[in-house]
Amino acid sequence: MPSFDLRLSTLRAAYRAKDTTPAKLIGELRAKAAALNPEFNLFIHLLDDAEIAPYLDALEGRDIDSLPLYGVPFAIKDNIDLAGVPTTAACPAFAYTPDESATLVAQLIALGAVPIGKTNLDQFATGLNGTRSPYGKCRNSVHPDYPSGGSSAGSALSVALGVASFALGTDTAGSGRVPAGLNNLVGLKATKGLLSTAGVVPACRTLDCVTFFTATASEAGELFALTAKEDPRDPYSRANPLFNDAGAFGTLSPFRFGVPSTLEFAGCSESPTLFAEARAALEAAGGTAVEIDFAPFVEAAKLLYEGPWVAERYSVAGELMEANPDAVLPVIRDVLAKAPGTTAVDAFRAQYRLQALKKICDATLDRLDFVLTPSYPRPVTLDELARDPIGPNSLLGYYTNFMNLLDYAAVATPTAFMKNGLPWGVTVFGRAFTDQYLLSVADTLQRSFALPLVGGATLVAEASTRNARNDRVRLVVCGAHLDGLPLNGQLRSRGASLVEKTTSAPHYRLHALAANAGETLRPGMERVAQDGAAIDVEVWELPSIELGSFLAGIPAPLALGKVQLADGSWQTGFVCEGIGLDGATNITRFGGWRAWLAESKGS
Repeated sequence: MPSFDLRLSTLRAAYRAKDTTPAKLIGELRAKAAALNPEFNLFIHLLDDAEIAPYLDALEGRDIDSLPLYGVPFAIKDNIDLAGVPTTAACPAFAYTPDESATLVAQLIALGAVPIGKTNLDQFATGLNGTRSPYGKCRNSVHPDYPSGGSSAGSALSVALGVASFALGTDTAGSGRVPAGLNNLVGLKATKGLLSTAGVVPACRTLDCVTFFTATASEAGELFALTAKEDPRDPYSRANPLFNDAGAFGTLSPFRFGVPSTLEFAGCSESPTLFAEARAALEAAGGTAVEIDFAPFVEAAKLLYEGPWVAERYSVAGELMEANPDAVLPVIRDVLAKAPGTTAVDAFRAQYRLQALKKICDATLDRLDFVLTPSYPRPVTLDELARDPIGPNSLLGYYTNFMNLLDYAAVATPTAFMKNGLPWGVTVFGRAFTDQYLLSVADTLQRSFALPLVGGATLVAEASTRNARNDRVRLVVCGAHLDGLPLNGQLRSRGASLVEKTTSAPHYRLHALAANAGETLRPGMERVAQDGAAIDVEVWELPSIELGSFLAGIPAPLALGKVQLADGSWQTGFVCEGIGLDGATNITRFGGWRAWLAESKGS
């Protein structure tokens, strides 16, 4: 196994084949990281032999298959605690040495992963470029004239340069997505609260997320499934719904995705074409693009730095700034300078405006499966940042700053390389708790473009054995719940919308069930081995949380089961117990409930 191909599946195979051992591999990676550090400044602290020994010792005698992340090397952004190692947040005067690791770090170690070091970042995680650190500027992994992106600069570089299988970053305003986009990586900014932030130095405590950097979307999905757990140590922690578990990652069914009607590329000549190619790839995968008004999202984004949330950042670094101004970088002081003048009145007014914008943005997302944007309008150069540390940095956050304010999940994924070799990518975002679905979208894009991964490997297109799912469930109806019929209101009152009118596979019989006086007439669909037919049906989509109440109201002999559609897919839909067909009338020849009703009324 090439030492730079550190994907989870490749590494597991290498350990099983005894091609290497954790101690040997991680020793090689630490040497490689040390050699790269003078140029890229990716690590603030590489673990030495004594510091790393306990993690390797813990693997001795363990069965590889008993630990999902056996011997997997990972890097930790240096605003996330690792027990016994200083946490600096890229500010030496702020540094402290924690007695226990952050919850997420402890989870990963318990699963068999091995930390190799603490990575560089924009000081106090304030920045999107990776140059705001007293430990050195982080340049791009591919092109020396560009930054790594930040603030999770060193974490992205550790994966992109092949010294870690994955890395932890944080993302308040885009710090886990911008560096992913600039370094040919997947960056998962999960739904707020699903990955614990206990043991993380806050940037904005109410908005912060811990992020994963990986070479592929499937790896991010695997890591997320292992670690998305409610944490008693984190008061902002949230439980992950079961519809967002590992089984939600899969192949996309036909979907609708939003695209901003007006896109900002800041004069870049290549980005419009690259974005159009990403849109076309999703349309080829079965997506329908819907243009949306992006202005409310942009307005929400401005609140993060132009509103009182800057004061939340100041609550972490402000005391140090006041006591020792020179301990904080000038650019960070400039960003936080207006925070002391923010009042409680300002804070509440901003919250009111944000809530109004969220209502508008949520209404847009309600009719979509996700939204597609560029990860940033255009890349900015190190020279631009040297001349103006604020403006180009702000530009990088155009498509990212609103995400946590509005409580959305997002995934950055690479889709192209620019003519100068710089990686380029897009972001997909959607409602909270749709993380695995969004990773499925990212996986579809990665397989469509088949870009070289870190280490030179390439993903090949292959069919998943399961369908991706999000926070909506599709329901096949064939009778009184059809659009405009007497029971359709039971769907619409639960926020359901019509997805498509189609037919079942040609393996069904349709029956009009016996009904008492005053009862709503209902059909029963019966799957048969022979002499079946295609039956007209509709596919509706409703929020998963509403399915339980809908199911509870279904009378016998009807039930919900699996119905095969004309395209071969199996969807949840109405089925009928065999005993319910006693006394029923076979109406299969009509091809559907509406046709039979029309005939009945005319006769």
